[in-house]
Amino acid sequence: MTAPHGFSVSRYAPERGPLAKLTARDSVLRRLDWPILLSSIALSLLGALLVWSATRGRTELNQGDPYYFLLRHLLNTGIGLVLMMGTVWLGHRTLRGAVPVLYGISIVLILAVLTPLGATINGAHAWIVIGGGFSLQPSEFVKITIILIMAVLLAARVDAGDQIHPDHGTVAKALLLAALPMGIVMLMPDLGSVMVMAVIVLGVLLASGASNRWVIGLIAAGITGAVLVAALGVLDEYQINRFAAFANPELDPAGVGYNTNQARIAIGSGGLYGAGLFNGHQTSGQFVPEQQTDFIFSVAGEELGFLGGGLIIVLLGVILWRACRIARETTELYGTIVAAGIIAWFAFQSFENIGMALGIMPVAGLPLPFVSYGGSSMFAVWVAIGLLQSIRVQRPMTA
Repeated sequence: MTAPHGFSVSRYAPERGPLAKLTARDSVLRRLDWPILLSSIALSLLGALLVWSATRGRTELNQGDPYYFLLRHLLNTGIGLVLMMGTVWLGHRTLRGAVPVLYGISIVLILAVLTPLGATINGAHAWIVIGGGFSLQPSEFVKITIILIMAVLLAARVDAGDQIHPDHGTVAKALLLAALPMGIVMLMPDLGSVMVMAVIVLGVLLASGASNRWVIGLIAAGITGAVLVAALGVLDEYQINRFAAFANPELDPAGVGYNTNQARIAIGSGGLYGAGLFNGHQTSGQFVPEQQTDFIFSVAGEELGFLGGGLIIVLLGVILWRACRIARETTELYGTIVAAGIIAWFAFQSFENIGMALGIMPVAGLPLPFVSYGGSSMFAVWVAIGLLQSIRVQRPMTA
């Protein structure tokens, strides 16, 4: 008889009590990757404190309730944990059959953003307002569906034993399916999300064993596309100005360069130990815009100092390290590709978010995984953690 998650159980095996089932060597609980889970929870809780510090005095945002964003961040984290557990329970192999449906739903949602249902927040027309103060950013979930749809295509014949590596036709189909949602998201325009998706596609291709010619061609196409986007005026003026300010920090320090200048001041003033939670002058003075989302790292740098900011980077590093182990140890290419896509996503988005606060990357409007305020981002990263856990849980056990 076959049990959930691919474990083999004899019908004549003696019954075990609830505690024994939870602690048995083959139990799901024992096979979870606890460093990833605990690091993700720690980042989310640390993010809750930073979001609270950044918003408790923002009466124009919190509707007069200093706990407004704190409670919502904790609620988003709780929902994210439920989504993670649901993903583990279903299993990445079960979801494999539903990937085409999930891909179709994600396409419908991002197309809906371009209709009157869409809303503009912080300059990006990338949201669907649900009501009750809640909104949905479909592009966050597109990151997951791109990983899954490419993994399904690239791994199908390899896992079946028909091929050693994906053939050129399969790679071309996978790239076309990834390009469709990326093109739609670019029309919003949401350049930051497209940048993450491009890195995801590159990571997936590298993990799939596809020919190096595809990887080189993808990089060349990305450079060409960036030049064309700039030349054809696809980007909004504020996005072009962000790149100009990155190239020349002294261009407009009181205008387009204001955010990054104030963020660097906040981080620099924190020193080694920081000013203490709720004691940051830049944070309490509301000098840095969007501190609860895009520039949450500036709150950590000012109030928790180098040690607090370093702790966030270490926790993110633990997640990436364990994800790399999961990708390496799985016995199926499908699981390896899914894990690699998540690694590329988390690594680049974390580097971009922290980098723009430090002034070493252009401002792209990307949240810091688990830490920044935002329901869509929180839900998406916890589903990704669920996929990683499922790949580990369903890995064949060694004797």
